Amino acid sequence: MPHRYAELMFTPDVLAMQTHYSAALDMARYRDDNGPFDRLSETEANFIARRDSFYQASVSETGWPYLQHRGGPAGFLKVLDARRLAYADFRGNRQYISAGNLVGNDRVALFLVDYQNRRRLKILGRMKLVDVAEADETLVAALRPYPYRAAMERIAMIAVEAYDWNCSQHITPRYTETQLRGAVEPLYERIARLEAELAELRGRAI
Repeated sequence: MPHRYAELMFTPDVLAMQTHYSAALDMARYRDDNGPFDRLSETEANFIARRDSFYQASVSETGWPYLQHRGGPAGFLKVLDARRLAYADFRGNRQYISAGNLVGNDRVALFLVDYQNRRRLKILGRMKLVDVAEADETLVAALRPYPYRAAMERIAMIAVEAYDWNCSQHITPRYTETQLRGAVEPLYERIARLEAELAELRGRAI
């Protein structure tokens, strides 16, 4: 079976552009024996479970792509199995552009970035939105993040079509508040010890 992502993305125009620019792609990644890459492995599942945000693209009736940020507590995007993802769709700016786009075209692309480790994962899929009132209660409970004060309106169900890992080029490292706190905590502790020692020395001098 061919690499599913390459099958969907490497159109004749794309291949022509690769040839035009003499793109040196590592085509070994897209060989049949490397797998179809249409089923998420444990590697992808672990990566997804640690993300607290991603970008989601849909296509409008006018043919324009629409990109939107989705965020929540780490792991709010759930891997249900190798071919299915789901997340709680919270109340947003009330424009419902993504929701409207999905009525006529259920194709979406997800872009997940680990800025700290400079890794990114692209996922192609087909999305279905289900109102919370009509969804399975067990699934709703599993997707509802705690603690997170946001109105959960829908469940987004994504059938994975393909995925691909990007290289780390041009990703500027960024760190969350939690990551920074973990990095600087030892420094604060050392400062506190030094201040305590300095206060003790001053006390002795008096």
